[in-house]
Amino acid sequence: MKTQDLVLLLASDTVPVEPHAALRRFALALAGGLVGSVLLLFSLLRIRADLAEALFQPLFWLKIGFVLSLLAVSLFAAVRLSRPGSVVTRLRGLMVTPVLLMWGLALVALWLAAPAQRTALFFGETWRYCPVLIAILSVPAFAAILWAMKGLAPTRPRRAGFTAGLLAGALAALVYSLHCPEAGIPFISFWYLLGMLIPASVGAWLGERLLRW
Repeated sequence: MKTQDLVLLLASDTVPVEPHAALRRFALALAGGLVGSVLLLFSLLRIRADLAEALFQPLFWLKIGFVLSLLAVSLFAAVRLSRPGSVVTRLRGLMVTPVLLMWGLALVALWLAAPAQRTALFFGETWRYCPVLIAILSVPAFAAILWAMKGLAPTRPRRAGFTAGLLAGALAALVYSLHCPEAGIPFISFWYLLGMLIPASVGAWLGERLLRW
């Protein structure tokens, strides 16, 4: 068979892709992952008793804002990395920016605090299990996001897997915020981030195995 005949044969079997198919696939994955994470939260933990009062505290919303910024950036990156040929040169900078801003605020908070208070600001009361709980809550979203990516066309599987894990971790951290009593900026900037990086690291490893064509 001639090359031109082969190209015509392959082209004749194509079907048009629905508009915004990738966005709808990710929306479905995030909705399912959110429901799964919330169900896990109610199964393993509970909503903090003083949540109504926490809603009026600026530090609570700073925590939510930090998590949401990482969620938004990782979602944007995940959608881009699911499409072959997308420009991704600036994604690393977009992901690092919220972290650097939060670390800057954490350093200011530690510098302004009395020396005797700095250890408590950094470790809080839940540092031993906070990252692990975020990682556990990320499992439903992680599976759903990998499903969404698998049905598309990622050409950088390791980076795509890392981004999928980070997105799942950010969604889980958002859900975990409904339970977590911690509000210190140094605590959030390190232990919450560590909890999100656990599924991200697993995603980088799984990406090579699950997302490769």
